[in-house]
Amino acid sequence: MMKQIVFATNNKHKLEEVKSIFRDSLNILSLNDINCHEDIPETGMTIEENALLKARYIKEKYGYDCFADDTGLEVKSLNNEPGVYSARYAGEEHDSEKNMQKVLKNLKDKSDRSACFRTCIALIIEEKEYLFEGKIQGNIIPQKKGESGFGYDPIFMPEGYTKTFAELGNDIKNQISHRALAIKKLINFLQPTQ
Repeated sequence: MMKQIVFATNNKHKLEEVKSIFRDSLNILSLNDINCHEDIPETGMTIEENALLKARYIKEKYGYDCFADDTGLEVKSLNNEPGVYSARYAGEEHDSEKNMQKVLKNLKDKSDRSACFRTCIALIIEEKEYLFEGKIQGNIIPQKKGESGFGYDPIFMPEGYTKTFAELGNDIKNQISHRALAIKKLINFLQPTQ
């Protein structure tokens, strides 16, 4: 029987992305699948802490083996902002458009536009905790380009590419992204023989 595990997220985009990276190697349940409809608090000061908070919440309250992620966009000349506040950089409403505009506005007079996306995945399985990190370097371009992806994808151009995540499309993004790199580490850990 295929192993099942909960991915502690309410973000439909993330869920689709992760399911497509895992393909059929694992039965991934969403929070909806386990009837978890509450907002899990993300009060950590780092993305690692937030990922662990979410995973521990599901394990303690629902008993499932699970994993949770947190991701931050770190812009070098903005002292690594928005970082842990990436989803709510421009306010608590988690508005991607406003978040992007705030980054672009804050970078207006900066010559260094280098940035990285960092994902941390916290896994709790058989009462043990593990952390996996994925990171991709790139630059913030001056204006949005592309229609696919979500979050900061239209303004982030990964190193070695001439298109943003939003222009590259999900197939390429799901092979090279910070989340894909962290998920691959998770897959290798869960299925070391493959």
